Parts: sequence; C-alpha cells; structure tokens
Amino acid sequence: MNCCLRKLRLISLIFFVQLRLVSAQQLVLPQQDNRWALQPNGSITWNINGTLPHADHIEMSGEKVSLWIAYSVDAEGLCHLSRTVVFPTFRMLPDDTRSHIAYTFDDNVLPRIYVDDELLWPDAAKGGISLRAASINQHGFMRIAYRTDNLKQVNIEHSLFPSTDKPMAIETYKFTNVSNKPVAVMMEHLKRETTTDTLKSKGAPHTVIMQSVNDGRKILQPGQSYTFAIDYQATDHPDMLQPVRADLEEQARQHRIDEILTPLQLKTPDSVLNAMFAFAKIRATESIFKTKAGYMHGPGGLSYYAAIWANDQAEYVNPYFAFSGDRIGNLSAMNAYRLFAGYMNPDYEPLPSSIVAEGDTVWKGAGDRGDQAMIAYGASRYALTLGNADSAKRLWPLISWCLEYNRRHINTQGVVESQSDELEGRFPSGKANLSTNGLYYDALISASFLAGQLHLTKKETGQYAQRASVLKNAIEKYFGADIAGYHTYKYYKTNTVLRSWICVPLTMGIYDRSKGTIDALFSHELWTVDGLATQAGNDTFWDRSTLYALRGVLQAGETERAVRFLKYYSQRRLLGEHVPYAVEAYPEGNQRHLSAESGLYCRIFTEGLFGMRPAGFNSFYCCPRLPGDWDYMSLDNVHAFGSVFNLSVRKKDQGHLLVTITRNGHSHQYVVKSGDAVKISV
Repeated sequence: MNCCLRKLRLISLIFFVQLRLVSAQQLVLPQQDNRWALQPNGSITWNINGTLPHADHIEMSGEKVSLWIAYSVDAEGLCHLSRTVVFPTFRMLPDDTRSHIAYTFDDNVLPRIYVDDELLWPDAAKGGISLRAASINQHGFMRIAYRTDNLKQVNIEHSLFPSTDKPMAIETYKFTNVSNKPVAVMMEHLKRETTTDTLKSKGAPHTVIMQSVNDGRKILQPGQSYTFAIDYQATDHPDMLQPVRADLEEQARQHRIDEILTPLQLKTPDSVLNAMFAFAKIRATESIFKTKAGYMHGPGGLSYYAAIWANDQAEYVNPYFAFSGDRIGNLSAMNAYRLFAGYMNPDYEPLPSSIVAEGDTVWKGAGDRGDQAMIAYGASRYALTLGNADSAKRLWPLISWCLEYNRRHINTQGVVESQSDELEGRFPSGKANLSTNGLYYDALISASFLAGQLHLTKKETGQYAQRASVLKNAIEKYFGADIAGYHTYKYYKTNTVLRSWICVPLTMGIYDRSKGTIDALFSHELWTVDGLATQAGNDTFWDRSTLYALRGVLQAGETERAVRFLKYYSQRRLLGEHVPYAVEAYPEGNQRHLSAESGLYCRIFTEGLFGMRPAGFNSFYCCPRLPGDWDYMSLDNVHAFGSVFNLSVRKKDQGHLLVTITRNGHSHQYVVKSGDAVKISV
C-alpha cells in the first residue's frame, strides 16, 4: 500500500506544479487512465493485464459485521488478500470508540485446496499450482477470477462478502469442471477458535471462529460445479453454533444490495455518474449496525462502529436517507437524533460530539466543534424531506434546543462562536468559523419552514427567518474577505490563506460572493489531483469539503464548471487507483472509504444537480441544473416529502426546462426558466 500511495502523491505533486502554470479560469484537469472498467450490470472490473504491482483496499458491511479487504496483485500477477473482520457489537472494556473486536486473516492461515491432488496457492518452494489473477470485480461483493494457464481442468470464482444480519464474513470458491473428464477438488477441514480475555470482555468472553464449510473431496463431472466456503464469525456461545449456509448468505447479501439500489435511481447521459451514484448508495446504506441501542449508522474504516457523530450521521448522511427510501436507513437516522436528544439539558451544556460503544458512553474530546449547528442543520432538513409529521414532532425539541444553544453563543459581531470545527484542531478555526455559522444559518431557514408545518405560532415561525436574515448579514461582515486575489471568505477572523470550507455559504444558499469563491475553489491554490486541499499550500485533503463544494457550485448555478470537476472526481474515485467510493482523507486514515462521505456524494445530485430544497412536508423547491450537452436527467423512485415519485428534467427550448413529476401514474409538468426554482407539491 505504501508504494501505491507514494506513487499517488508523486502524481499529485506533478499535477500541482502543472496547475500553478495556469490561472483559475484555465485550470486544466489531467487525463486519467482508468484501471477499472464499468460493466453493463453496473459493476466495475479490473482486467489484470499489466500496470503491476497494484494494491488497494475496500470495506463492506452488514448489520453485525464489517469486512475490510486489503488486496494486492504483485508483478507476477499473484493476488494476495488480507481480511480484517470487525464485529461492532462484540466489545471489550473499557468502553470507548474503538473497543470493538477485530481480527485479521491472511492467505497463509486458510485451509489448503487441491485440484487433482495438486496444491493451489502454495509456497513457491513447495511446488503445486500457482494461480494468477485474471480480473477483480466490485459491486457489493468482491469477486476474483483466476487465469487457467496452469490449470485447464477448472474455472474458479472466488467471492468475499459480509453477512447481511449475522456477525459473520464469508468467502467462497466455486469450482467448475471445464474439461471432458472427471476432476477431483478438495478443501481441507479447518477450524480455529480465539477467545478474548474474560476480565476485559464486555458481557462475556467473545470467541472468533474461522472454519471451512462444505469441505472435503468432491469429484466433479464435466460441466459440474461445487462451492467451498470459509466463514469468519464471532459468538459468545461457541458450543451453540448453527450450520452455515454460504449460498443463503450470498443470496441475502444480493437481496440487500438490490433493496438499496432500487429506490432513488439516477439516470443521466453520463454512465460514470450514474454508476458512481449507485455505488455511493451502497456504501452509505450498508454501514448500519444493529446494536442494543437500535440501528446506528457508522463510518467504518476499522475505527468507527456502533457509534454516531454529529457530523457524519446527523449532518452528512441522515438528510440523504430522507430521499433514499431505505427503511433501515431511516430507522438509523431517527435513532441517531433520539440518542443525541437524550443529552439535552436545561443549562445548555454542549451535546457530545459522538455517542459510542452501542450508546453506552460518549466522546467529548474535542469540546464544542459546532455540533449543535450540525445537528440542527441535519435534523431540520431530514424532518422536512421525510415529510412525516409525527417524526418531525419528535425531532422538533432537539432542533429547537440546538438552535437556542447556537443563539446563546452569538458574539458581539453577530456570529456563533465554537471552540473548533469538525477537524478538531488539525487546522486552525479561530473563535468563530464559517462552517458552524453556515450550518446554523441553514438550520434557521429550515426551522422557519418546519415551525409552520407544525402549526407553531407566527411569532415563533417568524423569529427563525428573522434570525437567519440577521446572521446572513453578520456572516458577510465577519467572514467576507479578499484572499489570494479572490473575492471570497476567510474561514475565521484572522485567516489569511484559502481554505476548502469557503464553499459552505454556497451550499446554504448564500451567493453574494459566489464568483470569487468558485474561482478560488477551482484554482491552482486549492484544487489538487484528489479534489480540494484543506488549506492552500498543504497536500492534506478531506473528500467531504470537495463533496460540499461540488454541491454548492451547482446550487450557485455554475453548472458547466461544476459538472466538469464532478466528472473528473467521479471517474477517479470509481475507475482509478483507489475505488469505488468517496474517501475520508489523506494522509490521515489512508483514504478510508468512510460511509457518510458517500451520502454526501448522493446529495450532490438531489440538492445540487436537481436543486431540491425542502419547503414543507409535501413540497419542495426545485432548481434543476441541466448541463448544456445533456438532453435529460431524472431521479426515479424518489421516496421523499411523504410520497414516492419520479422527477425528470428535459430541455424544452432555448432557456427553458421541462420539469415533470410522476406520481401514481399521473404526471404534472412545469416549465421553468433555466436558473429559476419552482415550488412543487407532491
């Protein structure tokens, strides 16, 4: 992995030098060489025919397990896997964020497999048959096909995936006899158990078992297939193990992937954007863990499970779930807000930044990061978009409490102060930062709509809109600045260098400095080979700010520029060197595929490209941004605003778009001037 990352950073450095030769308006994106190819069924495949060695990693999750696979193909074409299996609800003491158990299994601990008594994947010194990888496919499963240069009797399909609802990960080896005579295949029986320290185990000692399934010798007639399997599972009752049916587990995993993909389908002329959107839905939605405190969406990344954060869950992914139509996603969203609400207090002490260990404890290590603004923003957007009055009534006490908390922290210049931001001191944020204030501003706007839907008094409804107007002026006076020649924002009062989060006002509907801000975002100072640098002159990047920026630039109406960079980013993340999802950061976390970032990717389309802004339980503003070279775009099977509908946008004539809403077989059309919004009731 280190070699691969060094190569990526060298490419980034070369790209950065190239960018400094051109102005922001002329920024040239480099040509990308795709390692992976998009398939007709929506999957991606790496056909291994050179450009070796290569290494990458991917994470897949179920309700009780997460499977992290680090894989590499060496210069000889041999594939090496390291499987780290995380069990979020099996925990050690003391309670903390990372007290889950996790175990790593390399190739050399697996049961041995033979074909006609010749050993596969042996140590080179022991002879046998060395298989070289032919291709790797990703689409909710990792599937590896092997070359048959040295093994002409059989084809082998190797798959890895998590169980949907059990603390178990599985890999299978399907052998198919492609010869004209019988072939003997054999997997050795193997069972290994590890039991955790009794004194340090929470609840009971935990046992992790790796075992072969369907092992033994099988004679395959021509054309016949047989599947061996290995499972990795955790249990507190090793003497009560149930038989493992790998075929049923695979069917359940496929059913869950289909369940995630069926609602909210993006259809555009760009197949890469369509596919990246679908992949993002998988990662955003699969990473939900069934805990004793209810469903909890977790970022993953070998660190963050059975826990929730004010940014990742409350702010990023929950507003996406309101569009997603996913039952478990919406249960996790409501549960997250419920858990945060449990820490409201009459003294208005800050809520915890995260609630961890299945809800048993909290983490307050960063102090007030603006968490109350994050929660108010996400919960108010979620409540409106979901369109369920009962859910909104349950969320309103949390929303109004968080809004009041922020009001009490407004300084003499009229902006909200917080001790830091979500980067928790990694980069300076001053006493008041642009992110916290942008989130609070948008939360006030949403609260004004929500209060009306809940039939609160006109005084209460109006006060939120009034406070938003006052705050907008204060944001301009306090943060508005010319930096590095761009008419944009300083991130905090004494900030003098460009920061990626200057995009925040755009996503919140503040466009007073949109031109200078967009020029700065897409300039050589901030844009890198991997998206936005956190700060000009620094190679650290966090995808979340890039994802916010792409959404905000679309909302601001710079459609062609936004889509150009969106296509570049999507191609890199889906088909490049590290695939197939949005990542967290670099260098921190080794570009982990944290799940909430994928929710942010989807919101580029729902809120950016289609310009959907909730106005009520059954209505939204739609300001579509159809690129000039597209004739159409649609979101099908949208579950939002208390309804299920299709939303399509087509060119009508010069300067006008035809927006069509189809619900229960009935369509209603709106003619919209490009750049204008229309209010739609469903």
